[in-house]
Amino acid sequence: MEEKQNISGYQKAIELMEKCRCEDGFLASPTKVDNYRRIWARDGCIIGLAALMTGDETLIEGCRKTLHTLAEHQGPHGEIPSNVDKVSRRVSYGGTAGRVDSDLWFIITCAQYWRVTGDEAFLNRMLDPIEKVYFLLGAWEFNVRGLLYLPLTGDWADEYLHTGYVLFDQLLYLQAQRDLCALRKHVHGSVDHNLQERVSRLQSVLRDNYWLTERDDLPEYVYHEVLYEKGLKARTRFANKYWAPFFSPAGYGYRFDTLANVMASLLGIADSRQTDIVDNYIDKEINDGKVLPLPAFHPVIKPTDKDWEELQLTFSYSFKNDPYEYQNGGRWPFITGFYVVDLAKRDEKEKARRYLEAIDNANRGKENNSDWLFPEYLHGKTLEAGGTSQMGWSAAATVMGYESLDGKSLISPD
Repeated sequence: MEEKQNISGYQKAIELMEKCRCEDGFLASPTKVDNYRRIWARDGCIIGLAALMTGDETLIEGCRKTLHTLAEHQGPHGEIPSNVDKVSRRVSYGGTAGRVDSDLWFIITCAQYWRVTGDEAFLNRMLDPIEKVYFLLGAWEFNVRGLLYLPLTGDWADEYLHTGYVLFDQLLYLQAQRDLCALRKHVHGSVDHNLQERVSRLQSVLRDNYWLTERDDLPEYVYHEVLYEKGLKARTRFANKYWAPFFSPAGYGYRFDTLANVMASLLGIADSRQTDIVDNYIDKEINDGKVLPLPAFHPVIKPTDKDWEELQLTFSYSFKNDPYEYQNGGRWPFITGFYVVDLAKRDEKEKARRYLEAIDNANRGKENNSDWLFPEYLHGKTLEAGGTSQMGWSAAATVMGYESLDGKSLISPD
């Protein structure tokens, strides 16, 4: 067992999560940056999942309040808010596009809260909002073929070039439906076989369409034959190296999506061979033998690349994605936290501890001072802190890591 109470990184992370907690749930950050002093769905849910691992009743209550706040401001079609500012009474469902991952994290965290607490009153309160969200997600399949279609900027990578059938969100969609199976079985006392079949089919669709390899015939669950063949033509960039990040009517994306590759393993889609291949890619191609916080995407988009012009046009207020910054090669503690959880789950505990130490070093600050910055991300080359400091999900990364090494589960697999 890890002696967490004697570890300064864990203690500082818990302190920051407590500072993020307010009467309405978890703020993204307690800093005075107005945009972050809100109840953000994805930030609040990730902090909430970490809180559930601690067993701390006060932090667990923060998770419950976060979910209640989001449900109270559910949109007319079932949308879960991207963020809620209870002070100004401002509710946002997204910027230039809606945030699909807000809805997915909401279902997953509601289910995990219920599993950890056994709170039946909470479950009864949330069943209707959850079912509304799930109905809306089904509409976002558009062609009723099992995969969500995401608009550009439609998830956490809201200033990056991911669009269409984005793997990361399909993985969350899979877990959300697994969770709904469990909730419906508990409430109704019987298995929803139709939903169970959807889950089983989605698992096969993900395995057949996002891990491309040379073969003589099309896979059984190919999503679209022409698109798949386009992907095969570009397979030298990523086939048998890592999971494809997305495909769209224009073809397959090819950059390494770290969080999607980690979640493919954590949620049991990747087999051991695929996981080993991805680990090897991280070790050799991304970190060059070092143990550093992981980037959002790789390789970096540079001014000489054909995607650069489009990337420069993809921002909310001001351009943040210069090479090795923000989502364009910036290194994120919260993403690395999910990797630690996955490594611990696979019993790769020594490697998990090394990456957890990298998170602590990132959260402490480059000069190892005592301020504990908990930055949003680090510059991919210089490792200088970037973005907003005192980020709750950077603290959650530390907590998730230590608790997973103590045998706690972040997300139940059923």
